[in-house]
Amino acid sequence: MTTKMLQPAKQVCLFLILIGLFQLFTPVIIQADNDPVLTNIKLANTRDDLLTYFEINNAFTEKITRAVQNGIPTTFSFYISLYKTSDSWVDKKIADIEIASTIKYNSLKQEYAVVRPWKDEKPSVTQSFEEAKTWMTSIDNLAVIPLKHLVKGEKYQIRIKAQLTRVTLPFSLHYVFFFVSFWDVETDWYLINFTY
Repeated sequence: MTTKMLQPAKQVCLFLILIGLFQLFTPVIIQADNDPVLTNIKLANTRDDLLTYFEINNAFTEKITRAVQNGIPTTFSFYISLYKTSDSWVDKKIADIEIASTIKYNSLKQEYAVVRPWKDEKPSVTQSFEEAKTWMTSIDNLAVIPLKHLVKGEKYQIRIKAQLTRVTLPFSLHYVFFFVSFWDVETDWYLINFTY
């Protein structure tokens, strides 16, 4: 009789432990959902070049948004590598690209300037923060390599990663803008295998 009464008590205890563990790990799961991720990765080509397109989601965290709104230039860097793959363990890197987009808010004019040297020499200017964020987080028509460097029927892998770069401030401003000095967020490497 005593054994039968302990059985339900053990089940209730186990159930409470499982609920506690679930609550303990839930913030980690929520945090992971808010991490920056690359999406809509596509490859295309013109007559002459291999092109890539992609976007980064969850890039504008609260800290980054505050930094931008305070007029602090903020840079997102993108790394694209192209490898010729083979059955051996060693892949051969045939292209390595690093590009960056920088956003700066002018509070007097109430406009955002986004510099994307890989796309245009002049900054793009808008009064819409949403439009500026789109410019910062979308990569399109980026030439990776001339097609003449690829071999028909060969296998390749493109690897893409984004980094939300830490703001570098003069030492005298660190105590004013302490909240912007401590981020350095990056995505995982995203891989796409393809045959040319």
